[in-house]
Amino acid sequence: MSVRALISILLALLTLLVAACGFQLRGAQPLPFSSLYIPAESWEMGALLKRNIRALGSTQVVDTPQEAQAVFALIGEAREKSILSLSGTGRVREYQLRYRLAFRVHDQQGKELIAPTEITLVRDISFSDDRVLAKEQEESLLYRDMQEDMAQQLMRRMAAAKIPG
Repeated sequence: MSVRALISILLALLTLLVAACGFQLRGAQPLPFSSLYIPAESWEMGALLKRNIRALGSTQVVDTPQEAQAVFALIGEAREKSILSLSGTGRVREYQLRYRLAFRVHDQQGKELIAPTEITLVRDISFSDDRVLAKEQEESLLYRDMQEDMAQQLMRRMAAAKIPG
């Protein structure tokens, strides 16, 4: 028996073992709210969050807080850029990008379903004076990636919220 055939048999056995144990990817968790209000006037993250909630299908995104079971309230959002390291000549070699979002979720009576929470995402980016435009585009892509990651973290936090009663 060749080594290649032995590896194929071992991979097939491993696949059968994993399938037999009941392993399954977790998938998206449904939100515990039947309806949710997200104020998204000129807020890019709000539009992304609405799109993710609509894709789930279990929670309806409503237009007014009066018709919502839960209300998402944005406390603050900030993008920060700080110098991480300098070269021997005093030029910037690396930046650290931070994306912070503070929020809370409450019901119509004002009772907190998710207490005020701040999520901070951090990415490092190298910098070169020779490639300023490329690095600006890379920075923009990193912030967009952080927004996607933030939306997923918000979805997980909201899925873990407990609704009284």
